[in-house]
Amino acid sequence: MNTSVRLSVIALLVLAALGVPRPADLAPDRPEAAPPKATGAQEVEVVAVLIDQNTQQPTVVLQGKRDKRSVELAIGLAEATGIAVPLQGVTPPRPLTHDLFLTLFGRLKVTLTRVVITDLRDDIFYAIVYLNTGGPELQLDARPSDAIALAIRAKAPVLVEERVFDKAGAGALPRRPSI
Repeated sequence: MNTSVRLSVIALLVLAALGVPRPADLAPDRPEAAPPKATGAQEVEVVAVLIDQNTQQPTVVLQGKRDKRSVELAIGLAEATGIAVPLQGVTPPRPLTHDLFLTLFGRLKVTLTRVVITDLRDDIFYAIVYLNTGGPELQLDARPSDAIALAIRAKAPVLVEERVFDKAGAGALPRRPSI
């Protein structure tokens, strides 16, 4: 069994051992009064990587720091491992792909400044990774799961555009992976 398969199995076993929270358990009760209208992208916290009990799909839960709204992205098993490993503070014996990219960025004097989940179209989420290269800021299209995995490792903020919260709706999960 190779290392990435072992890490995936370990991550899933840890999730199973800790008990898989339901997405509704992760979000606080909503206040009765409507929050003030938010503007612009808002920074989110990566709350959890869990297995959705209805679909058995690995899911990453993001919660807004400004208004506590949440958005859930269905992801694949490898992507879940890429996010769960640094969230749990685990250092794999060999670098995972995201670790390799950050090492490469460091050697090239490139800094990941932020990632933004920009849209949700046809059940697919879209993201942009922002890099500081010492010159003009570089923007790269990315899968949100990769962007999140990089941001966690780089300790860079993850932001979600307002339209994504609006389109995703409260507690609505995509019907297929949205990596």
